[in-house]
Amino acid sequence: MLPFDFEFYQPETLEEAVHLYQTLDQQGKQPMFFSGGTELITLGRIDMAYTEAVINIKGISECNVMQVSRDHLLLGSTLSLTKIEEANLFPLLTKTASEVADHTARGKITLGGNICARIFYREAVLPFLLADSQLFITGPEGKKVVPINDMFQGQLKLKSGELLVQLVTENRFVRAPYFSMKRRQQWETGYPLITVAALKIAEEIRVAVSGLCPFPFRSSEMEETLNNRSYSVEEKVERALSSLPNPILDDIEGSADYRLFVLRHLLLDMMATLERGNT
Repeated sequence: MLPFDFEFYQPETLEEAVHLYQTLDQQGKQPMFFSGGTELITLGRIDMAYTEAVINIKGISECNVMQVSRDHLLLGSTLSLTKIEEANLFPLLTKTASEVADHTARGKITLGGNICARIFYREAVLPFLLADSQLFITGPEGKKVVPINDMFQGQLKLKSGELLVQLVTENRFVRAPYFSMKRRQQWETGYPLITVAALKIAEEIRVAVSGLCPFPFRSSEMEETLNNRSYSVEEKVERALSSLPNPILDDIEGSADYRLFVLRHLLLDMMATLERGNT
């Protein structure tokens, strides 16, 4: 149970959802878009989230799309991680999403909910950062399509009243060789320590990381180093570790030194896997 009451709305269109948000915001009700509810329940119980009005967008058709065309994969933001895993249309996303929480939770956690979460892991964003995906966003200023790497800087920079509707990814990225590995320090389905995801495009490796810093990231500096053919694999990894963003997390899940130790070995595994051409 949550320690506060709230009004519950179920709009049928994007326009209705945006209008509702504006109206409720003007009334001072701190409205919240809702698609799975796991974060609201988790954070609301410990007084880290509060709203007087929940707008459930799961009934909006555009948010539930799962479509493959000749050139693109289109995924709606309210698709559950379980549905994405079962469809297996984007193997890197399937592998990454299948290691979020446990099976029961993945049936409730949505793609957009994970990407827009306040909990800093947000692993589902990693494949889209690597694939230069496009975001379909709507809000008070209308609809727009923007590159994810412009909108996601540690977190998705949505304006007040905006919501993520869909993610669009070119098929050439969907079919590319990939690597995804999560390491946990505690139990099999506990919070992750480090997650590394990678794609190999035109013989170049792209890499993104979650759990090292208080935000997921893709680093052009790391990629440049990892693709420098003048270095040995070990040199590539050591030099890549010297160009990490800050701060490095140091918490109950693992010290900063231990996280770097784990990341070093994951990067070595990644390089070996992708250089062999395996997934």
